[in-house]
Amino acid sequence: METHDRSGPTGERCLVTGPGGYIGGRLVPELLDAGYAVRCLARTPSHLRDHPWADRVEVVEGDVTDATTLRPALRDVEVAYYLVHSMSSGRDFEEEDRRAARTFAAEARAAGIRRIVYLGGLTPAGMRDQDLSPHLRSRAEVGRILLDSGVPTTVLRAAVVIGSGSASFEMLRYLTERLPVMVTPSWVGTRVQPVAVRDVLRYLVGSARMPEDVTRTFDIGGPDVLTYRQMMERYAAVAQLPRRLILPVPMLTPGLSSQWIGLVTPVPAALARPLAESLRYEVVCTEHDIARHVLDPPGSPVPFDEALTLALRRVRDAEVVTRWSSAAVPGAPSDPLPTDPDWAGGSLYTDERERDVGAGLQELWRVVEGIGGENGWYSFPLAWALRGWLDRLVGGVGLRRGRRDATRLRVGDALDFWRVEEIERGSLLRLRAEMRLPGLAWLEMRVEDDGAGRSRYHQRALFHPRGLAGHLYWWSVAPFHAVVFGGMARRIARAAEESARAGGTTRA
Repeated sequence: METHDRSGPTGERCLVTGPGGYIGGRLVPELLDAGYAVRCLARTPSHLRDHPWADRVEVVEGDVTDATTLRPALRDVEVAYYLVHSMSSGRDFEEEDRRAARTFAAEARAAGIRRIVYLGGLTPAGMRDQDLSPHLRSRAEVGRILLDSGVPTTVLRAAVVIGSGSASFEMLRYLTERLPVMVTPSWVGTRVQPVAVRDVLRYLVGSARMPEDVTRTFDIGGPDVLTYRQMMERYAAVAQLPRRLILPVPMLTPGLSSQWIGLVTPVPAALARPLAESLRYEVVCTEHDIARHVLDPPGSPVPFDEALTLALRRVRDAEVVTRWSSAAVPGAPSDPLPTDPDWAGGSLYTDERERDVGAGLQELWRVVEGIGGENGWYSFPLAWALRGWLDRLVGGVGLRRGRRDATRLRVGDALDFWRVEEIERGSLLRLRAEMRLPGLAWLEMRVEDDGAGRSRYHQRALFHPRGLAGHLYWWSVAPFHAVVFGGMARRIARAAEESARAGGTTRA
């Protein structure tokens, strides 16, 4: 493992697990600004390379479930941040969380770590674990495992985190903005204590300096205790929307609630379910002891309305640093890539298109990098919309995730139902499909300069089928490729040419 001397004024090194996630991606620069040296543990280090702080940290490849990769990652580390958890709805996610926490705890103790810091979920006061939702129960169990590790541990417990790009904020935002009249689950009457993401980050950074004799949980929350209904009403007021009519319906189960959330918001049903389950419980802080160790500056904790205002400002100014969709990167590193020689994985279907473009490389690349989200896919919008709806009907992510940034992409970004797998700025954009498919799919877009002030566009769709269903899927949609992929190549070229004529501006 390559070692870098990046020690800050504190002389201490922190390990951040989950640096590609919503909280982890924001914590790293906060730690750097506080003077800490930072090491990031990532399954796929390349997914971090485009973050603005990437050249200021040490990145090591590893997994919290693999002790052999944890040992070098924890070497010479004083404080370890545990920010990973499963959002899976499968049967084994609790065992996966348990195994990962135990492995991490054992290796942290063996490495002589000074402190573990964990961000978990706020649970109802006095409620037994067996009465909690599976995800809240798992978060609580992970906290106990780390507290019992023998390493001084800080467990921060938060309810709804409000910040630009958080799943909780986007669920609240889209439910309120899209539905002036809402038929809602009964949990809209449940009291919760939301917390601004900037306070969460402040408590996380401050926890690194706690005395060694402090090992306990801390409830963290903002100054407001609200029902979810009041949160929607306050959002409407802050966003200057007309008053919303909210009609609770008691018979909506968590499963039905998650499908309803998945239908209305960009948050897919699989992620919406644990969020909806947690909202069934009253989660209110029973103490604010964290302030004894991490002092609250004037104006903190941030009030709910101010947290909404700050989040909305970042959304409108296109300054969303991380997003809930950043964390879910499916596909193990062992998955084949379309660049593998002779493609050892078996059949690989391709659809290739090329166009000469009457515009320079810069204009063409601007169109390519601006694809998706509000700009769309430059081809038969109804077909893309239908494919997105079908994907959501079978539990996929659909098209509603949009983009983190309207003009710039980075490796690991979610882009509608794709994930940015590779980007060589000014040359290549490769996307891996995350819609539900009987196989693996990629979409590659390459641009090159013809040396005469014009450019050339290369587009390649690739599909590796799994079983007979995969082959049947490819041949069933192949007749539409001329319309979808051919139309895309033509319209991307046309958009670049229009940009060149307009002086270098595009829809993106």
